[in-house]
Amino acid sequence: MSAALEEFCGSVFWNDSFLARPDADLPVCFQQTVLVWVPLGFFWILAPWQLLPMCKSGAKRSSVTILYIIKQVLATLLLLTAVAELAVAFVEDTEQEPLPDVQYTNPSLYIATWLLVLLIHDTRRFCLRRDSGVLFCFWTLSLLCGVLPFQSLIRKALQAPISDVPRFVLFFISYGLQLLLFLVSGFSDIAPETKEIMEKNPEVTASFLSSITFEWYTSTVFKGYRKPLEIEDIWELKDKDKTRAMYAVLETNMKTSVRKAQAELQKRKYKKRRREGDPDHGNNMSKAQSQDILMLEEKPPKKKKKKKDKGDSGPHKDYPRGWLVKTLCKTFWQNLLLSVVFKLVHDGLVFVSPQLLKLLIAFVSDEDAFAWQGYLYAILLFLAALIQSLCLQQYFSLCFQLGINVRASLIAAIYKKALTMSSATRKESTVGETVNLMSADAQRFMDMANFVHQLWSSPLQIILSIVFLWEELGPSVLAGIAVMVLLIPINAFLVARAKTIQVRNMKNKDERMKIMGEILNGIKILKLFAWEPSFEKRVNEIRARELKDLVNFSYLQSISVFVFTCAPFLVSLASFAVYVLVDENNILDAQKAFTAISLFNVLRFPMAMLPMVLSSLVQTNVSTARLERYLGGEDLDTSAIHHNPIAGSAVRFSEATFAWEQDGNAAIRDVTLDIVPGSLVAVVGAVGSGKSSLVSAMLGEMEHIKGHINIQGSLAYVPQQAWIQNATLKDNILFGSELDEARYQQVIKACALLPDLELLPAGDQTEIGEKGINLSGGQKQRVSLARAVYSNADIYVLDDPLSAVDAHVGKHLFDHVLGPKGLLQKKTRILVTHSISFLPQVDNIVVLVAGAVSEHGSYSTLLANRGAFAQFLNLYGSQEEDASDKNTSAVALAQDEEQGDEGTEPCVEEGPDDVVTMTLKREASIHRRKFSRSVSKCSTSSWKKAPEEPPKKLKGQQLIEKEAVETGKVKFSMYLRYLRAVGLWYSFFIAMGYVGQYVAYVGTNLWLSDWTDDAQHYLNQTYPVDQRDLRIGVFGALGVSQAIFLLFATILSARGSMQASRVMHQQLLSNILRVPMSFFDTTPTGRIVNRFAKDIFTIDETIPMSFRSWLSCFMGIISTLIMISLATPFFALVIIPLGIFYYFVLRFYVSTSRQLRRLDSVTRSPIYSHFGETVSGLSVIRAYGHQERFLQQNESTMDINQKSVYSWIISNRWLAIRLEFVGSLVVFFSALLAVISKGTLEGGIVGLSVSSALNVTQTLNWLVRTSSELETNIVAVERVHEYTKVENEAPWVTEKRPPRGWPSKGEIRFIDYKVRYRPELELVLQGITCDIGSTEKVGVVGRTGAGKSSLTNCLFRVLEAAGGTIIIDEVDIATIGLHDLRQNLTIIPQDPVLFTGTLRMNLDPFDQYTDEEVWKALELAHLKTYVQDLPEGLLHLVSEGGENLSVGQRQLVCLARALLRKAKILILDEATAAVDLETDHLIQTTIRSEFAACTVLTIAHRLHTIMDSSRVMVLQAGRIVEYDSPSELLKKDGVFSAMAKDAGITNAETTML
Repeated sequence: MSAALEEFCGSVFWNDSFLARPDADLPVCFQQTVLVWVPLGFFWILAPWQLLPMCKSGAKRSSVTILYIIKQVLATLLLLTAVAELAVAFVEDTEQEPLPDVQYTNPSLYIATWLLVLLIHDTRRFCLRRDSGVLFCFWTLSLLCGVLPFQSLIRKALQAPISDVPRFVLFFISYGLQLLLFLVSGFSDIAPETKEIMEKNPEVTASFLSSITFEWYTSTVFKGYRKPLEIEDIWELKDKDKTRAMYAVLETNMKTSVRKAQAELQKRKYKKRRREGDPDHGNNMSKAQSQDILMLEEKPPKKKKKKKDKGDSGPHKDYPRGWLVKTLCKTFWQNLLLSVVFKLVHDGLVFVSPQLLKLLIAFVSDEDAFAWQGYLYAILLFLAALIQSLCLQQYFSLCFQLGINVRASLIAAIYKKALTMSSATRKESTVGETVNLMSADAQRFMDMANFVHQLWSSPLQIILSIVFLWEELGPSVLAGIAVMVLLIPINAFLVARAKTIQVRNMKNKDERMKIMGEILNGIKILKLFAWEPSFEKRVNEIRARELKDLVNFSYLQSISVFVFTCAPFLVSLASFAVYVLVDENNILDAQKAFTAISLFNVLRFPMAMLPMVLSSLVQTNVSTARLERYLGGEDLDTSAIHHNPIAGSAVRFSEATFAWEQDGNAAIRDVTLDIVPGSLVAVVGAVGSGKSSLVSAMLGEMEHIKGHINIQGSLAYVPQQAWIQNATLKDNILFGSELDEARYQQVIKACALLPDLELLPAGDQTEIGEKGINLSGGQKQRVSLARAVYSNADIYVLDDPLSAVDAHVGKHLFDHVLGPKGLLQKKTRILVTHSISFLPQVDNIVVLVAGAVSEHGSYSTLLANRGAFAQFLNLYGSQEEDASDKNTSAVALAQDEEQGDEGTEPCVEEGPDDVVTMTLKREASIHRRKFSRSVSKCSTSSWKKAPEEPPKKLKGQQLIEKEAVETGKVKFSMYLRYLRAVGLWYSFFIAMGYVGQYVAYVGTNLWLSDWTDDAQHYLNQTYPVDQRDLRIGVFGALGVSQAIFLLFATILSARGSMQASRVMHQQLLSNILRVPMSFFDTTPTGRIVNRFAKDIFTIDETIPMSFRSWLSCFMGIISTLIMISLATPFFALVIIPLGIFYYFVLRFYVSTSRQLRRLDSVTRSPIYSHFGETVSGLSVIRAYGHQERFLQQNESTMDINQKSVYSWIISNRWLAIRLEFVGSLVVFFSALLAVISKGTLEGGIVGLSVSSALNVTQTLNWLVRTSSELETNIVAVERVHEYTKVENEAPWVTEKRPPRGWPSKGEIRFIDYKVRYRPELELVLQGITCDIGSTEKVGVVGRTGAGKSSLTNCLFRVLEAAGGTIIIDEVDIATIGLHDLRQNLTIIPQDPVLFTGTLRMNLDPFDQYTDEEVWKALELAHLKTYVQDLPEGLLHLVSEGGENLSVGQRQLVCLARALLRKAKILILDEATAAVDLETDHLIQTTIRSEFAACTVLTIAHRLHTIMDSSRVMVLQAGRIVEYDSPSELLKKDGVFSAMAKDAGITNAETTML
């Protein structure tokens, strides 16, 4: 081989003697062949791929830029130099004997290459990124290889005159041109037409160099440093990274995989059936039966609210499995492949550094080594570190991108699934659990994706390290590895213990959060009943358990940290000790020791990572199961809903039988109905007769059993509980349709929304909070109706829309919208209703009894039939009175609309049949509140849209202040506040512990370097045994002391951080329970819950960790720098510029990173809240057929979040590349200085300095990471602190206590009483003066917004007076403590709020009463029989929000509460039409009999309930306009008699039921 090459060059190819001298050089032939052909070979192999874009059909080339011209000119010049060189060869050839071949072949190769370069430059014009990575690598390689001939030629020229001038000149010209091309190709070449793409995302057009160093991102970092970043400042995503694009790929792959998996599932089921199938009824079991058995198996696990957490041990339904991971791999294979390549290169290079270190130590120890070798090693160390860091950063960047892409596509899949899911599948998981799939499980996949390659790379690194270590220390390595392996089970044991504690703690946390959620949702009730202390005690008990677990967890953690710190030192101790003890000829020298130490350091990372990755894999497995179950679940089956054109029929039911669950009882049976187009059909029936089910069946929401429903035309649907989106009022009505101004105005007018729009601060541009929180029930219902009317569908399905509105409004809606003369007169209307007054005007009435149609026909026919319907009417007196009376039963939840923000949801709920939908809705609301991290961007956007609005913000327009996002640097005081909570002594001793640890650490290392120098001192003598034992002993002692210091510090910090957690939570809780009601009105619950969930979690677990890791990183870096400086004092000079650079990068980065983290969490909550909203409004979205629009909205919300996360990932890589560059420089300088000061140094100290330097890079990285993490997390302290500073309400108990048994008479006097909701708002009560005598019964009436509810709020001092006083039994209520006041009044609130816990706890949370008294109260409240029938009786568990009781029963429980208290004054805030007439009747009679001796104030919505009061107070706009007995008021021609006429009441007697 070499002979052939020598002939080819005409000179010697290789000779070792060239290198064995101080001025070493390479032979010319080697330079002419190998150094030329390596770069060219690389280029020719990869170049053809670069030409592909040319072949694409239809690709347009972008225009010519200056940079392009420069590149082409330089390449052309190179071409000319090559041609010139060839010409020179031919000229010389003719003059003398033939030249060696190399002089012809090389220029020819170069000519071909430069032509190819010209061509590639041109081809790249077809691409967005116009410069080529291959070319850049080629230039780099070519220049590196050219350095050697370059210095050869210069040296020769200096020694003797130049022999071959033309070639000498041409070489330098060519080298210069290549250098220029290299520099030029570092710039991004941007064509004018791609300018705007670049402005959206410079990454797309960035040059190769800019991409691998993330230079294109620098502008963002600067921007972030100058001002807090907004979402607009963040670059757009690349098209292929947008959610839509990724999900499209995932979906196609998913479909095929799921299909296969379902086939497998069928096989499994079949096998199982054959296995279990006993002869008699194995296979002929009907589908329903087998399902039944499944259901029975499923029920027990439901009790324990802990679902689906522990893998699939439970007898859950089988589901298609094993497809998700395959699908993800198929979708993201390119990313996976690329990252494998980068990781392999990186892993290889990791092992090069220790070998170079070994050579460097040998070089320093060897007197005769040539200087050039040292410099070469230093440069190689630098290059290895540099390439390693470039590869690593690319790899990380790919992995994290994979992570967020997986998360995004999974969330998109979950969202899409939620839209198409069948109601049975939907019931399997609550809204909360589904949101959890989105947040927790998708997040887990994201975390897993970041480290998935560790699964193969860790074992690989471990094996390689062991191989190299074996070469150093031989079998003694096994001692070290044995220690490591022993530590694994210890660690595993600790992890397992920690996990059980964690799981327990999650339960505690969930329980605490659940109670907190309830407290915040029912805060009004707690305040009215003065129950705060009881609940505070409950929360604190749970918190105490949680903290106990937490401190145990921290102890475990400190032990595992202790083990982990001991590990590297124990490992090296074991190996070295065994090595030295095994054989006295084994002397530990610097090469061995430090190479071994740096290999052990390499080994630490994969050893630590592997168990983590495995446990993460286990968690991901659980998530996989949950996601597969969810995504593989049944879709909605709408096959029973046909859309065939049938003349003369709009909706036809043919023997339709539907159930809520596949095997459940049919909710509607054999319904056969024909509804004529354009008719108005009323559906009536008792509570639970299946009215809502009928509607759901039409919408296709129920499980089909038999028969079908035929629907012609489009549907619009008004649900029973209005579903309002978090958007402007106008958007809620338009619901995605085009705006047609005339029709819009017409609709608003017909739906009686004009007066409301005047009340609302920004008219129809008012932003409506989550779940329509700032609208009253009636307003919500009208908005919902307006949405349906505006949608202009053919068929209107109206589920009791009139129940939540006042009687007169109901009449207006019927006349103008629904009735025979309304807007919808030409449409088909199906109206479910409770109000009998409208029935004479409908075309057809359908009467449902127990899910079947008992009769149908017109009003007159049905009356004549004397059937169920007629009886129903007769029950409530004669029909004439009834028409009036039932009219009023359509009444309303009246709430002061200008305050309209009590957040009371009218429970216009039908009752048991629909408990499911209700549960879902309630769940949704609760969970969404938990999730809403930052409130919807309050109406800011809406004001911008309304130009006619004056720019000044109207008072009260913005209900919810925007959440304060702290920007800029976190105040130092926050750190101090946290440390104070920990305890200053604690903090001091913890810091001292860390200092001690690192002093011992430096000591250990110095001792080791001293030990290794013994090898030089005792060169040819035997090594004294006592010296050996001393060395091992001290090394061991120092190591152990290092670990003990650390243990001391971590255990102290565990105690200290628990102290801090306790203090902060206690302050927060006690303060939140003492803030006034107005705070809860203006602060979304989500925000408060978030303080208790996320921020307390951060204080509990994240901050202590962050503090600890920050301290150890900081100390680690300081100690390393000290060690390097001890070795080579000049290094101290290098530290200064590097330190300055480091500091600046850090400052720039931290501010940007912190903003990006904040943006991430701010943009993440809309994803969840939009999802929660979607799930709670599913039936509406499906009924209108708007799934596609919601999918798109979800995609755009996702993309905004993706954008900020992606930006954050890139910012991390941007930083890491720069810091690792600093690290590489540290390595380079420590090696270089060691080479320069060669004679004065021992091998040991050099080894110490360079091996520390090799380690410093990661630590530098971590320091920044932990600093920014600490800064991000300490914000939690700030946020919690913010809520401990909120103004409190009046004290609960004051010096002045009311007399015992107060109030004994129950007289109430208002004296010129004024009140307003918040300081900046108008008065609600404008000076009320009246007396209410002892045991008087007073009714309070008034139109919506007259201030009726405000009156109760004033009696309980939920609102403090703005003027005037209220005196109860001679005591001014403003002078006594709130609890003294509230415990002595009783209220039956408007909407029945129950808390989780036993029934007894709900009646008597303080255990003040005996069981007899409780039973007595239940008996009076007509609940005794019901409670006796329950298996647990009084200990019956009430579920969240009282979901497992019907609305009527809840109302009765509230009545029982009042009966139990038996205070002298009862306020009855009358429940709305949520209660059916019978329950209502029960409550009325009980109150009349039981509270005869009390003063009763009734806030009435239906006039007939107060016609027997002793007096009636009529409020109007906050003033009393009439106050007299009902009979007197009816005679007068006043407000009251007008209202009575509206309600059809003529004299006081007729209304007695």
